[in-house]
Amino acid sequence: MAKRNFNDLLSFVTVAREGSFTRAAALLGVTQSALSQAISGLEARLEIRLLTRTTRSVSPTTAGERLLNAIGHRFDEIEAELDELTDLRDKPAGTVRITCGDYVLHSILLPKLTPLLREYPDIKLEFDVNYGFRDIVADRFDAGVRLGNTIDKDMIALPIGPPLRLAVAASPEYFAAHPVPKTPRDLTAHRCINQRMPTSGGLYVWDFEHRGQQVNVHVDGPLIFNTTQPQVDAALAGLGIALLPEDELMPHIEAGRLVSVLQDWCPKFTGYHLYYPSRRQPSPAFSLVVDALRLAGPVRRSAKGKFS
Repeated sequence: MAKRNFNDLLSFVTVAREGSFTRAAALLGVTQSALSQAISGLEARLEIRLLTRTTRSVSPTTAGERLLNAIGHRFDEIEAELDELTDLRDKPAGTVRITCGDYVLHSILLPKLTPLLREYPDIKLEFDVNYGFRDIVADRFDAGVRLGNTIDKDMIALPIGPPLRLAVAASPEYFAAHPVPKTPRDLTAHRCINQRMPTSGGLYVWDFEHRGQQVNVHVDGPLIFNTTQPQVDAALAGLGIALLPEDELMPHIEAGRLVSVLQDWCPKFTGYHLYYPSRRQPSPAFSLVVDALRLAGPVRRSAKGKFS
């Protein structure tokens, strides 16, 4: 029996999962030309088309989907076994992939993980800055970090930051030209800075609560962003009112560059959580990352509720 070329099979699995020759080539460390030749050679040997190629995307054919489902998890198992072998090394090694937002990356993750990287130089961390709800299993991430505590029930949720509070703020110049809102519904008469939600594609509805009374406000304004830092910049420039986690606005509020309003309508909510699959055996490197990020208190299973 002729020996199979497992490199070509790995190439196929990577392209099929990424939906892109460009991204797959970058992950595998090969040229797009070499990757295309490998896939073409595999298809020629099997005498069947595995991928449908267009100018914009790549997707598996029916045969390709069957092959991906049959062998894709085998490569995952091999990779997991190789990661676990690092437990026998003098020092743990391997790559830990985490998807998160940019603010939590520089405010919590990097400060907490920097000492770990210095102590264990063979550990590598890869961060995917993304505001959508990534499928960390399908996209082969070790963990994700998001606000709130609503995570799929087969995940483990680990608090890595304190409870947070939203803040409504604008520049002193803005409030010099516009009346200060007394209730959330007053915001409908203001120029507000909107955020486009990455999952639904709709605009974020501003939620408030005071003494058990909940109010949802659809605001309007001249700007829409899908990340938080431009919203801070726009508020500082006097272009409107922003609603963001308080810790992102507090340095500017304390310095007088922004004015906080409606504080009584902004209760605390659960802060940042690291979440990861409960069924996967963690590698030594990932266990060290979890320990470095852990707050005081036990790890808990995720519970259903609102994801802030």
